[in-house]
Amino acid sequence: MLPESTQLRDLVDRALAEDLGKTGDVTSAAAVPAARRARGRVVCKAEGVLAGVTLAELCFLALDPEAVLVRQRDDGAALVPGDVVLTVEGSARALLAAERTALNFLQHLSGIATRTRALVRAVGSTGVRILDTRKTLPGLRVLQKYAVRVGGGRNHRFGLHDQVLLKNNHFALAEPEPYESVVRRAVGASAAPLIAEARTLEEARAAVRGGADVVLLDNFAPGPALREAVATVRGEAARLRRTVEIEASGGVDLHNAAAFAACGVDRLSVGALTHSVQALDLSLRLEVLA
Repeated sequence: MLPESTQLRDLVDRALAEDLGKTGDVTSAAAVPAARRARGRVVCKAEGVLAGVTLAELCFLALDPEAVLVRQRDDGAALVPGDVVLTVEGSARALLAAERTALNFLQHLSGIATRTRALVRAVGSTGVRILDTRKTLPGLRVLQKYAVRVGGGRNHRFGLHDQVLLKNNHFALAEPEPYESVVRRAVGASAAPLIAEARTLEEARAAVRGGADVVLLDNFAPGPALREAVATVRGEAARLRRTVEIEASGGVDLHNAAAFAACGVDRLSVGALTHSVQALDLSLRLEVLA
């Protein structure tokens, strides 16, 4: 689900204020009659998955509270070129002023949903889950993680507060304390789920012995090395009669996701879902009403 409406309105208001500044849309004020009304259609120009319609609607309503909106597609819909996502009628100046902000939200979030769904399909029926990361735009994490869910992915930890994730820098700064001891101490220090990053087979074993809930195999290329690491974690967990999930990360993309999944991991975390996604191509087509 989307965040609470008050949070969405705040995001929209700040985005519009950034664009309009203190003097508003000087171009539309100079070129378009004040009383002019228009109809707009948000049209898709590429195949993809829709996300963020509510934000686009809020952008138009923020500048023209009496605008009439008709939603043609809901979030999660598969789009093809020519599909109309949303129609809006209202003040021509308001529609022009809201256009870029509405499309920025819609295109970016739809791009995330599109990439996520492609990765989910790439791993097919393996049961492997596609997860996002904290590599998000400051202030927009809640929206970007929402778009991942729209695309069929899962959310990793939302922030530093809801899971313990021990990475190489944590272990480096805890030296000379042994890897397993750091994991064990962290398990005892927090009730939050604990993920331990492992870069070697010995670290993978130590993560299980230390009590990690998830072993994150980082930068293991798909193939024999990753399969061996997965078998190592499974074997150590079975020996200790523990249940441990296995995550892989580092370089996961559409070309190799299936190969990663075939190595027996439970989940794949993909920073590119949010930090370098290509926006879905959508546009607003306007026509005069009166």
